[in-house]
Amino acid sequence: MASIPLFPLGNAVFPAGVLRLRIFEVRYLSLIERCIAEGTPFGVVPLLAGSEVRKPEGGEVLAQAGTLVRVEERTTPMPGLMQITCSATQRFLLRDSEQGQYGLWHGTADLLDDDPVLPVPQRLQSCANALGALIAQLQKSGTPAHLMPLVPPFRLDECGWVADRWTELLPLPIEEKAALLLSTDPLHRLALIHNALGDRQLLPPDDAQDDPLRPDN
Repeated sequence: MASIPLFPLGNAVFPAGVLRLRIFEVRYLSLIERCIAEGTPFGVVPLLAGSEVRKPEGGEVLAQAGTLVRVEERTTPMPGLMQITCSATQRFLLRDSEQGQYGLWHGTADLLDDDPVLPVPQRLQSCANALGALIAQLQKSGTPAHLMPLVPPFRLDECGWVADRWTELLPLPIEEKAALLLSTDPLHRLALIHNALGDRQLLPPDDAQDDPLRPDN
């Protein structure tokens, strides 16, 4: 088990994902400065209740899982404001957490194993195709690399990578994203994402009607 500083966030990030943050709260400015100086990661945890910005009434509820991230780039446009780009590395199971005197969260966590590399099966290929089309559309529209919500290598042939990128992008309830963080089965995660894409009419009609979680599939 490891003790790590935590950054509660209203979204989830998965390994191989990119996270861009604007930091202005003193507690997090101090945290990021320390992580950069020491070359250490911090943990991003989905915030199930409460506010990302500290409020007197508190009430923050953290999910049971999160992801370690490392700061790759930092800019300081003005005093008291920091913009950072982070790379996500490894998921963890949060055993316990507590909030310190100045509002900074720390927790004890068990690191989770990396996903097994599983190829995308034919019945879920439409998920990868739709994500590939989105990447191509962003590139064609001239989206700068530093604003892309996904970063290469684009592993569109891997269940875990495709499922994780869609989980970051889709407006799923935060409880669902937290549950997907806890899942160690990338094939099952992708099947759940297939259903979510179908519900949002982001897949071809015939494909969206097929439920990959049914036993006969």
